[in-house]
Amino acid sequence: MTAAAKRIVLSSDHAAIDLRQSVAAHITARGWEVEDIGPTTPESTHYPKHGAAAAERVASGDCALGIVLCGTGQGIMMAANKVKGVRCGVCTDTFSAAMIRQHNNANMLSLGARVVGEGLALEIVDAFLDAEFEGGRHATRVEMIDALES
Repeated sequence: MTAAAKRIVLSSDHAAIDLRQSVAAHITARGWEVEDIGPTTPESTHYPKHGAAAAERVASGDCALGIVLCGTGQGIMMAANKVKGVRCGVCTDTFSAAMIRQHNNANMLSLGARVVGEGLALEIVDAFLDAEFEGGRHATRVEMIDALES
């Protein structure tokens, strides 16, 4: 097992600091090493830089997975997906969180702090972390997605 195998990076903009900190505590309790690189003060900040910074740590292999958060989860997810090697999806339910891992081999999850409450967010995180890529026919599709980066 590599050093990064149980390391996860978290980041957010100002809108999701509280939820990000709850997610970090939850993941730590599950035995993951958390690298929280998000802001700690409520001053307005720009989600693209936070999404990209987290995505870079995943793409480099420094962290196995990443979770990013903003008001809706959409903008920070778009920024993260601009980094080569990242497959990030916004989830508002546990089924989608499991499926983006099982079928799309997602290595990042995005959450909207103004969309999901803390309880549901933690259930989504659990579904994401507990799922594993199924490979098979899905591997061909993930390869097709990755090829779009070339």
